[in-house]
Amino acid sequence: MPTRRIENILQNSVDEILFGSSDKAVSQQISRLEKAGKLKKIAPRVYTSNIAESPQVLFKRNWYKILAHLYPGALLSHRSALEFKPTSTEEIFITYKYTKNISLPGLLVRALKGIGPIDGDSSFFKELYVSQEPRAFLENFQTSAAKNKTLKTLPRETIENKLDTIIRTRGEEGLNLLRDQARSIAPRLNMEREFGQLDRVISALLSTGNTKSLSSPVTKARLSGFPYDPARIDLFNHLYEYLAGRDYPSFEERNQSPVAYQNFAFFESYFSNYIEGTRFEVEEAKEIIRTATPLPTRDEDSHDILGTYQIVADKKEMSRTPATADQLLEILKYRHAVLLSARPSKTPGWFKNKNNRAGNTVFVDWKLVAGTLKKGFEFYSLLRNPFSKAAYIMFLVSEVHPFLDGNGRIARVMMNAELSSRGLSKIIIPTVYREDYMGALRLLTRQGDPAPYIRMLSRAYEFSNSVHDEDMDSMQSYLNACNAFKEPEAGKLKYHAV
Repeated sequence: MPTRRIENILQNSVDEILFGSSDKAVSQQISRLEKAGKLKKIAPRVYTSNIAESPQVLFKRNWYKILAHLYPGALLSHRSALEFKPTSTEEIFITYKYTKNISLPGLLVRALKGIGPIDGDSSFFKELYVSQEPRAFLENFQTSAAKNKTLKTLPRETIENKLDTIIRTRGEEGLNLLRDQARSIAPRLNMEREFGQLDRVISALLSTGNTKSLSSPVTKARLSGFPYDPARIDLFNHLYEYLAGRDYPSFEERNQSPVAYQNFAFFESYFSNYIEGTRFEVEEAKEIIRTATPLPTRDEDSHDILGTYQIVADKKEMSRTPATADQLLEILKYRHAVLLSARPSKTPGWFKNKNNRAGNTVFVDWKLVAGTLKKGFEFYSLLRNPFSKAAYIMFLVSEVHPFLDGNGRIARVMMNAELSSRGLSKIIIPTVYREDYMGALRLLTRQGDPAPYIRMLSRAYEFSNSVHDEDMDSMQSYLNACNAFKEPEAGKLKYHAV
């Protein structure tokens, strides 16, 4: 490595790792730079220009560069070939020329003697290779025993979940292709026994073999006919843990009379549709509800208003909450059938038969809808606070997005049924609050942060508790004073907390 090259590297803050060289001139230059305090030795033949950070931090960040240089031709294998990073105990597994545990700063390299890269294995970084996917699965079916150390193989449940993910993302054809590829390379790797185990698990997943071969709840759920989305279940669990054990306000219903309840229901329906793009002038919507007759030029949109109102104005219907997972599915389908009765192309009363998305958010795969709702119901059933249950079930339905259309409206209906069934005030999401509402949902979906979502919903709950009147026009005047009908960029929600 020429002196000029070393100096250039030192000027480049991105390339912070340098390696010793058999070239005498380069070695002398490195020695001079080390004495001058511009380089620091952090392991045999490994130097850094980053003097400030510890060797452990530097190794953690640059482990693949260091392995590629110190062990050229090594193969990232076993669990490391499926995780692509050191374990939680900072161990990395490679297949190499010998078996040895090598301690480096903040990293334990577990070298296992075995067959090096074969056709199909690819370069991970320069001369560090990685097992191709079928080989990695075979390696993870090997016998693994290590006292006081991390096993070289992933737990069986994790392996099954990864195979289940392949079915969900690539279909049964993708899993069959992986099996065929594993069958082809197993003899070269002396892993016929491991292939037999992999084959049995895949056969069970595809319901062509003995289902007793499976141990993962995710894969067992698939065989029960209700496979679910494990990433969404983790998200629902996170929301449950945030809500569980916390106290939230319970505002008693102030619209007690049938007239007042229906007045609130009108605006509840109006705003819920407006958020989803079904927009009418308030007086137009009033006429649709008063006459129960759609506008001639907007038949389907008018029926959306009517359908939503029919559900939320009915105290008996809004007192229904699910006691079992099956009841959850039944209630969802019934309310969706009412809401979208005028839109046969949206299959009212039936879960979606193709995937849907909103912007960059891809919702739960249509084949996993029922299972994900059923599994998500388990956390709902554990919550006790009415607001917590309302917040949870609204996000559950919104995140699964079980229907082709009407998901947001149905999610808000389910939320308000939780409150109304307990004699509590329902929640309105006014037009002016739309971006707060959507933004909080996005943060929970994409970043797993429930705090903004709960803050947003708590404020909407407090605001909604202030909306009550026996006269619809008076209620409308109050909403106007709150800026409720304004677009988000034109105003802010304001109200008098009670």
